[in-house]
Amino acid sequence: MRIVYGVSGEGSGHSSRAKEMGVHLIGQGHEVRFVSYDRGYRSLSATFECLQIAGLHIVSVENQVSPSRTLLHNLRLLPALIRSYRALKALFREFKPDCVICDFEPMTARLAKTFELPLISLDNQHRMRYMQYDAPQALRRDQWITERVISLMVPRPDAALATTFYFGKLKNERTFLFPPILRSEVGALMPTDQGHHLVYLTGAYQALLESFKSFPEERFVVYGYDKDEKVGNVQFKPFSVQGFLDDLASAKSVIATAGFTLMSEAMYLQKPYLAFPMRGQFEQELNGLCLEELGFGMSSERADESCLRQFFRHLPEYTEALGRYEYGASNCPEASKNTAICRKLDELLADDAFLLRVLQHCA
Repeated sequence: MRIVYGVSGEGSGHSSRAKEMGVHLIGQGHEVRFVSYDRGYRSLSATFECLQIAGLHIVSVENQVSPSRTLLHNLRLLPALIRSYRALKALFREFKPDCVICDFEPMTARLAKTFELPLISLDNQHRMRYMQYDAPQALRRDQWITERVISLMVPRPDAALATTFYFGKLKNERTFLFPPILRSEVGALMPTDQGHHLVYLTGAYQALLESFKSFPEERFVVYGYDKDEKVGNVQFKPFSVQGFLDDLASAKSVIATAGFTLMSEAMYLQKPYLAFPMRGQFEQELNGLCLEELGFGMSSERADESCLRQFFRHLPEYTEALGRYEYGASNCPEASKNTAICRKLDELLADDAFLLRVLQHCA
């Protein structure tokens, strides 16, 4: 089967997930053309045939989404987005795909509908669209907006494979929930505790760095500033995939924003997590809430001494709870093979009745 696989280039989680699924799909004999931008393109093009397009971005300052800067940045991309859409449309005409898989990349999703092709979403965003969960009253407006944005980004998929570490009831019969997709490199890691806290920042967050000075007895290994420098009890490291994974596997805990992929990997390796959700990004707020409900860590809006002190005080409790995590490394080594979601994807692609039903619906 010929498959176009659209992947968001925002962050690194989408592409790391797509890379694992791409290896599986090609191993099953499918012909796959990836489509992505920025980090996603750089990651996927090293291994797969991949079309580079322009894509949307979220701009943040001090761990808070900046709507004005985000809007301005994306408006400047409009000419490039138009050119990308035309190039992608040409790929559809030339490659003649039988199916489209979308990891929150809107152009491929839209063209699946234009060309009347089966559309399978495979991401963690659709748990927010098709899974039932309770959000605090203060976040209900953001919840409603997020669900609308997801529906605008990805038109109604014919099947939604949603990854999640928190499982709720589903709103329809075409959505399926699975544990997070893990990179093979993560699945190969053996968790230890060498006494440091792994810190990952995707943008400048000086308030958090300043708070580390209040804990001279603790060691912090910081990624995200792209420098190699030691300042007191803080070791800055330039980004390295293997170096980061080694520090993750050997960490006492993880301190970072509430991105889905890193949280999932930390949970698998059974590392307590202090999350600072990016303000104005509902998904990260939801991730932080789920983290606390599961008892695997703490979510906070403020990066100060009292917050860190509270987190460090409860580390034994978080570690104990993580020891019971169903998909943790010590409880479910099979989770690292992504068996369940691969099996379901294979079933859908081999199900002539599913594909025919989609085509009849389009007609």
